[in-house]
Amino acid sequence: MDNLLILLVAIFGGIALISFVLERFAKPMEPEQAQKLSRWIYPLVGLSLVLAIGRYFLQG
Repeated sequence: MDNLLILLVAIFGGIALISFVLERFAKPMEPEQAQKLSRWIYPLVGLSLVLAIGRYFLQG
């Protein structure tokens, strides 16, 4: 149980650190660049869902 709590604290601490650093130093994304990324993100998310469903049913 102690290992779980240590792991959770480490994960949340890392996420907090990353969000702090990104909010402080990241530049806003240009609309054109965001559109290019969204053009690729949605098909990749769909593909990963299909692959995950396939793995689920094939491992049975």
